Amino acid sequence: LSVTSVEDPVIMSKIRQNLREKHARHIADLRAYYDSEIHSLKQQLEASHKTAASEDLKRVNQNLADRCDELDAALNEASARIKALENKNNMLEKQVTDWRERFYAVSNTSKVLQERIEEMRTNNKEKDNTISRLKSRLKDLEEAFEKAYKLSDNKNTRLKEENKMFQNLLGEYESLGKEHERVKDTLNVTENKLLDANTQISDLKR
Repeated sequence: LSVTSVEDPVIMSKIRQNLREKHARHIADLRAYYDSEIHSLKQQLEASHKTAASEDLKRVNQNLADRCDELDAALNEASARIKALENKNNMLEKQVTDWRERFYAVSNTSKVLQERIEEMRTNNKEKDNTISRLKSRLKDLEEAFEKAYKLSDNKNTRLKEENKMFQNLLGEYESLGKEHERVKDTLNVTENKLLDANTQISDLKR
């Protein structure tokens, strides 16, 4: 059966119904065959009793009686075998249902993890852009600070303000850098979970 057929409850219901109908017809055919054989043998027994009572006919009658017993035993064995097959079929149906539920659960988990990874990648890309802009601003401020320092030593107030802006910007840059590392670690963990979920999906499909 294909995965699509297994996932379709209507198809699975039809398959189970067809199996039960086949089993029922098979049992009915077996019973009809053995009943016909037994009836025929009994008729032969009755006919042999009426025609003669010789030793040969007695042996034939005994053989026919033994044959009747063998056919009864064969019928009972066939009925037991069909019953065992029906029980096994029911067990396999329950197992398929369980596997299908597990497959759906793992697929949903994989989808959620994939969405989270995409979201984290987007967020990480935005933070990379922000860090790049901050690096550019930091470089501009460093250049401006060096120029202002060279132009005049009398601009201590301005230099202090620029130095304060520089320190604030540097702190913001370091904070974003740490947050960026945390996001990368979380992304790696989530990707590992997604890999495990895809591996489990592949195992369930096999």
